[in-house]
Amino acid sequence: MPQYQDFSAAYDTYADEIFRFCHFKVGNRDDALDITQETFAKTWVYLEKNGTVQNIRAFLYQVARNMIVDFFRKKKSYSLDAVLEEGIDFGSHDHISMIERTEAQISISILELLNPLDRELLVLRYVQDMDIPDIARLVGHKENTVSVRIHRALKKAKELIEKKNTYET
Repeated sequence: MPQYQDFSAAYDTYADEIFRFCHFKVGNRDDALDITQETFAKTWVYLEKNGTVQNIRAFLYQVARNMIVDFFRKKKSYSLDAVLEEGIDFGSHDHISMIERTEAQISISILELLNPLDRELLVLRYVQDMDIPDIARLVGHKENTVSVRIHRALKKAKELIEKKNTYET
């Protein structure tokens, strides 16, 4: 049976991070909250049955990833164009300027041009601030492979940004 204090500490430490990850993936605050809640509920059930997990952060991300995959399976159609047309709910933070929102939408559109694994690696590394060993365990690849893919994905993203800037001028 999991220790209440350990689970509570994991929730306090990682809930916001897992929510941001889910929100970035699904683009909707309410859906992200639901997925985050379900992630912790499933983790509790797993811990209750199996006792312990070696790396709770990586485990939570894996559960959240699986929940997001299920979420999109249930949702028949999803496209970045629809999300961008509707706009992305970045919360009710009045201090976020229109420029920052626009830059975020551009960043998301650039990320959408990358293959799904590379996009996920960049999000885990630079948005969620995970280290390479944790990312490698989470995605099931060697650390060196993850490092190389992140480097190549960054290079590709920079090229896409430069192309976009070239077309705009």
